Amino acid sequence: MNLMMLLEMASSSFGDRVAVTNAGRSLTYGGLFRAAGRAAAIVEAAGVERVAMLDVSSLAVPVALFGSAWSGRPFAPLNYRLTADEVERLASQIAPALLITDAERAPALSKIDGIQVVVRDEWLSEVTADGSHDGSDPSTEWPMDPEEIAILLFTSGTTGAPKAAVLRHKHIVSYILGSVEFMGAADDDAALMSVPPYHIAGMAAIASSVYSGRRIVQLPNFKAEDWVSLARAEAVTNAFVVPTMLSRIVEELEAARSTGADVALPSLRAISYGGGKMPQPVIEKAMRFFPSTDFTNAYGLTETSSTISVLTPDDHREAAGSGDDAVRRRLISVGRPLPGLEVRILDEDGKAVDPGERGEICVRGEQVSGEYLGRGSLLSEDGWFATRDGGSMDAEGYLFVEGRIDDVIVRGGENLSPGEIEDVLLDHEAVSDAAVVGIPDEQWGEGVAAAVVLKRGATASVEDLQKWVKDHLRSSRVPQVIAFRDELPYNETGKLLRRVVRAELSGD
Repeated sequence: MNLMMLLEMASSSFGDRVAVTNAGRSLTYGGLFRAAGRAAAIVEAAGVERVAMLDVSSLAVPVALFGSAWSGRPFAPLNYRLTADEVERLASQIAPALLITDAERAPALSKIDGIQVVVRDEWLSEVTADGSHDGSDPSTEWPMDPEEIAILLFTSGTTGAPKAAVLRHKHIVSYILGSVEFMGAADDDAALMSVPPYHIAGMAAIASSVYSGRRIVQLPNFKAEDWVSLARAEAVTNAFVVPTMLSRIVEELEAARSTGADVALPSLRAISYGGGKMPQPVIEKAMRFFPSTDFTNAYGLTETSSTISVLTPDDHREAAGSGDDAVRRRLISVGRPLPGLEVRILDEDGKAVDPGERGEICVRGEQVSGEYLGRGSLLSEDGWFATRDGGSMDAEGYLFVEGRIDDVIVRGGENLSPGEIEDVLLDHEAVSDAAVVGIPDEQWGEGVAAAVVLKRGATASVEDLQKWVKDHLRSSRVPQVIAFRDELPYNETGKLLRRVVRAELSGD
């Protein structure tokens, strides 16, 4: 069980089909296979222990991923938006390594101890050129030990210093074999990939697209207008976005429609989303805008090798069309666990809670790693991984994620979910985005505060929104502080930087 097994099967079955496209350049599955072999030869000659990449999405990403697997070295894509000091700290953790990057960054990165730097364009030309490395390609055999490390992904660091999650070949291959049909994609299927390569969704998208035979269309930097233009030009059929991306795509298309422009994306058959909480008004609006498109909500973590539960297209349609509030509420759920995975909700004492009760989400299964470089495994003795996400599960097995356990507001001994209050604020006709946090309060221990973004041209006062929350929830959940903002702070993968909001509203 090695990632190369997925590429070998694809190359053998549909080698002439285009695997990946970026800015007018493409690689077929056969070409990707050959380039991975040549990349492996370069890695082996360098004598390093790992392969790293500090770059936006390009053809070099899948080549480096599979070339690393072929050579038996872990692949470590790094966050290119970090500062120079932060990058140096991460690179030092994975040295000795071969680091692929752009020409502008190369000189500075080459000064890091244990790091051999190659310039992406030069390296890519070498491994994809016909006849390159003649006679020096590695053996067609690659390591098959499922326990070997495939990918090292540094966590986003939204609540602390980034740490490298360890994903072994068995974890990723287990996820792919359990959730993707081999050769399941049609000849004209094309997946638009706009998440960065250092995100688990980026790695999972490559592996799943290769196994299914779907063409990957890369968008290195997300802008809603660019996404729409590329989706139309490349006849994209499938796409994965984070909730903030989907919101901006719909806003872009709405603005275009108001001018009489053509906003149709007739080839777009499926949109998957994840990586953050999806507000119910956003998904309802998106479903109205794309009535013929299948929507899928995928919930997962870096430590679980991507998706662990899915709200299917049928689930979306059933919930959206239901008059039953409990069924309709499933639109903000993350669906039910994938086959082969177990999910349970535990209270503070480690005991399972009843349906509808809140607790910590824990998961167990073959694809679950729960391991960090230099820190070992955090799995329990019987294989459970505590996600640190709070949530609940209804009687039908639908999972509701309410945010990080640490984000729960404890007001006078009562636990309040920020997500519950955010959902109510987002139902207000004037509110575009909202973030709720706990702030210090002498009387209650913690108080409720909210940062709110209003829709363009809309108005609402603090008192209006406080009354709105009070009318829909108990008074204990009414924000005592509401601050209006032009936008909320998100990281590049769509996660709300709640600590930044908390610091601003607390006056820290």
